[in-house]
Amino acid sequence: MTDPAAALADSPRTAALKEAAEKAVLSQSAALIAISESLHSHPETAWQEYRAAGWVGDALSAAGFQVSLNYLGLETALLAEVGDGPVIIGLMAEYDALPGLGHACGHNLIAASTVGAGAALAPLADELGITVRVYGTPAEEGGGGKIEMIDAGAFKDLDLAMMVHPAPVDVAEARPFAVAHHHIAYDGVSAHAAAYPDQGVNANDAFIVAQVALGLLRQQLPADTRVHGIQTVGGSAPNAIPERTEGRWYVRANTLAELEELEQRVRKCFEAGALATGTRLSITPESRPYAEFRTDHRLLDFYRRNAQARGRVFAAADTASRMNRASTDMGNVSQLVPAIHPYIGVDSLPYSNHQKEFAEACRGPAAEKALLDAAVFMAWTVIDAVTTSSTESTDSIDSA
Repeated sequence: MTDPAAALADSPRTAALKEAAEKAVLSQSAALIAISESLHSHPETAWQEYRAAGWVGDALSAAGFQVSLNYLGLETALLAEVGDGPVIIGLMAEYDALPGLGHACGHNLIAASTVGAGAALAPLADELGITVRVYGTPAEEGGGGKIEMIDAGAFKDLDLAMMVHPAPVDVAEARPFAVAHHHIAYDGVSAHAAAYPDQGVNANDAFIVAQVALGLLRQQLPADTRVHGIQTVGGSAPNAIPERTEGRWYVRANTLAELEELEQRVRKCFEAGALATGTRLSITPESRPYAEFRTDHRLLDFYRRNAQARGRVFAAADTASRMNRASTDMGNVSQLVPAIHPYIGVDSLPYSNHQKEFAEACRGPAAEKALLDAAVFMAWTVIDAVTTSSTESTDSIDSA
């Protein structure tokens, strides 16, 4: 077991609290791994995470939390709470999977490590003077579950919020993009493609024109933006002019302000498809935009030192930069309250998030170690934040 006092020069009280938290995580390691394995074997996509919410809720109830399912009227959201101290801690458990890829973003590990951190802090809540809240947050992989929860009143009274996300390697500071998700549809007129093609209005052609325009637009876009998507409906038969096509497109930029400007340029590409073909275009947001992430550097300082004390090594800046091209609705939480969102490595290289090989890397020995480490680091970071005054945490943060 790590000696936190020696590693971070903690006070005897802080060191004892950290030792208790680490022992609590390690004592329940089998149960935490079982949660992760169950989630991994039964992936559920956005807003369908019924079993996941139940499993997480059951584990937190067993750890002494008061659990509310169907939280804020969202069927697969939950709130679990223990303690009644004035400092309110928010730990985020994501558990949705990717369509067709399962847990290729490792949300099974996020949920299990968050349960572990919450269970480790629960018996310490009174001594620390904290209220511990674990939130089950659905639909991160498109759907904006945390945004829906914010709109319903969640998170705003937190003193800090955190989660730890699996990745190929460890990266301390998350800098996810802002992102907007759109559903695109073109409506035309069906006709026999051979006998009466002149009577048709081809909705598939509209999508082709738009994608060509987007491909050309990318040449003029800043390097730190992204535009990407898929066509989900292209027609029903080769001998019928497609009367409706649909797709899902994402637009990413460094900030919400930059995103709004970029969206206008992307919209014109889709409008060009409608104009060229005579189809009717509809663009429907799938959720409110995900915001860029605002890191609380004091919390990050604690997390970084705790992770290094337990042997984690953070990636070089170029690797970290590549990983920070993703987006998360945790960014919206970070705009409201102090928050961190570090990445923890599962030793998956050369494979990375949203690949089927990464899903496989989110189970097994390396993943289990990451799960338990993440639980310990979150608990320790909370302990540091509560027991250390702001003037005692002045170390600068590098950009790893």
